[in-house]
Amino acid sequence: MFGRFAVQGATLRGVEAVPVDVEVVVGSGMPAFCIVGMPDAAVQEARERVRAALRAGGFSMPNERVVVNLAPGALRKTGSGFDLPIAVGLLAATGQVDPRLAEGALIVGELSLEGAVRPVDGLLAYALCARDLGCALVCADAPERLVAIDGLEQRAVRTIADFRTGEFPALAPRRPSRTLPAPDFRDVAGQDMAKRALQVAAAGRHGVLMMGPPGSGKTMLASRLPSILPPLEEDEALEAALIHSVAGEEMGALLGGVRPFRSPHHSATTAGLVGGGTPPRPGEVSLAHQGVLFLDELPEFRPSVLQGIRQPMESGRVTVTRADGNVSFPARFMLVAAANPCPCGYFGDDEHACTCTPAQVSAYQNRIGGPLMDRIDLHVDVRRSAPRDVLGTGGGTSSEDMRAAVRGAREYASWRRARAGGGEGPETLVRSCALAPADEAFFEDAARAARMSGRAIMRTLAVARTIADMEEAASPGKSSKR
Repeated sequence: MFGRFAVQGATLRGVEAVPVDVEVVVGSGMPAFCIVGMPDAAVQEARERVRAALRAGGFSMPNERVVVNLAPGALRKTGSGFDLPIAVGLLAATGQVDPRLAEGALIVGELSLEGAVRPVDGLLAYALCARDLGCALVCADAPERLVAIDGLEQRAVRTIADFRTGEFPALAPRRPSRTLPAPDFRDVAGQDMAKRALQVAAAGRHGVLMMGPPGSGKTMLASRLPSILPPLEEDEALEAALIHSVAGEEMGALLGGVRPFRSPHHSATTAGLVGGGTPPRPGEVSLAHQGVLFLDELPEFRPSVLQGIRQPMESGRVTVTRADGNVSFPARFMLVAAANPCPCGYFGDDEHACTCTPAQVSAYQNRIGGPLMDRIDLHVDVRRSAPRDVLGTGGGTSSEDMRAAVRGAREYASWRRARAGGGEGPETLVRSCALAPADEAFFEDAARAARMSGRAIMRTLAVARTIADMEEAASPGKSSKR
C-alpha cells in the first residue's frame, strides 16, 4: 500500500494564518509515523490522535512507513489544527477516500480519539487565508466561530467518517444583531467634570487617568465609556474579531458592533498585557484593539509591565521578537486608567484623613512612571460624591446624549481633515489648530510654566483640537467653551 498526497493546511503566526502544504508519503521501510517540518509538541502528538481517530472512523492505519512533511520546512508549525489534514492526506494516499474531496480546500481541525472533529482557535484567520488562496474552508461545525465572508465557501465536517461519503454541509456563520453595552452614564449622578473628560476622550480617542479616593466612582465611570463610543464599522469589527478568534475569545459582541472593553487584573504579566509566549499570542492591549483598555489600580501594576505599553500607545502595534522572527499584533486602543492618590487612598480627600507620609505618597505615584504619564492626555481628579448625588442615581446625563456629542465631534473632525487634504503628524495638527497670535503666546507661556515636554505640548494641542471639534469651531482658543 504505497502512495503520496498533499493537502492544503495552514498555521497561525500572529493574527494571520500562513499556508502550509501537508505532504503525506506512504512507502517502504521500517513501520513508523514521522512528522517533519519544524512541528511543535501539539503537532507531534497528532500521530496518536490520528491513529485512534482513523480506527474509530472505520479506516485502517497502514503498516508501512508514513512520513508527513509540513512545508515550508523553515516555518515553525503550531497547534492541533493539523490533525485533520494529516488524516485526510493519509487516507487519500492509501486510497481509502476519494482524493478529489480534498482538492481546492483548506482543511483544518483537531481530532478526538473517537474521530470527531473539534474546532481550533483562529478559525477566522484560516477563513481569510482560504479566501486569499481561492480555496473553500473545511473545518469543524462551529458557526459561532466564523464570519460570513464574500467569495468564500465554508463547509462543515463533523467526523473523519464524513470523508467516506464526501457530504460536507455548508456552514452558516452566525450574524449577530447590532447591540450596545448595557451600562449607562445615567447611573452616575454628579461627577460632571469626569463625564466631560471622558466625553472629550471618546471624541478624540485620548487616554485618560482618573485619580481619586476609593468609592468615588472611577471604575463605574470607566465601565460606561464604551456606551458613548460609536459602533464598530464592518472592517473594524472584522479586524478586532480576528484577534479575538486567534486568542480563543468570544467575538459575537464585536461582530454586533460593540467595541471591546478589557480590564486586566493588576497582577497581569508582561506577556499577558502586551503579548508573548510560545507561540506568541495577543495580549490585553491587542484584545482591546479598536476599543478600551481599562487599567484599574494603575500603581499596583508592576512598573516593568506598565512600561511595556508605552510603545503600543504610540505606534498602535505590538511587535514580539523571537529567534525565528518577529510577530506583530494590532493594538490601537484607548487607555483609561484609575488610581488612588496614595497607599491608603485618601490623600487630598476632604472627608477622610490620609495616614501616609509625603515620601509614601510620592513613591506610590512614581510607580506609574513619568514616561507613561506623559503619554496620557487627560488627568482628572475624581472627588467623593455628595450623599445627595449618590441618592440621585439614575438621574444623570444619559449615554445617549453624550454619544450624540461624540458622534458629532468625530463627523466634524472627519469633514475638517478631508477639507484640509487629510494627513497626520505634528505639522498637520499644528496647522489644523490655527492658533491666533494671542492664543499661541498664552499657550507658550503655559507650556513653559508647566515645563511641558514636546510630546505633552502636542497632546495638549490634540485635546484642544478635539474640544474645538465638539464645538464645531475652526480653531481652539481661550474664549472657547469648556
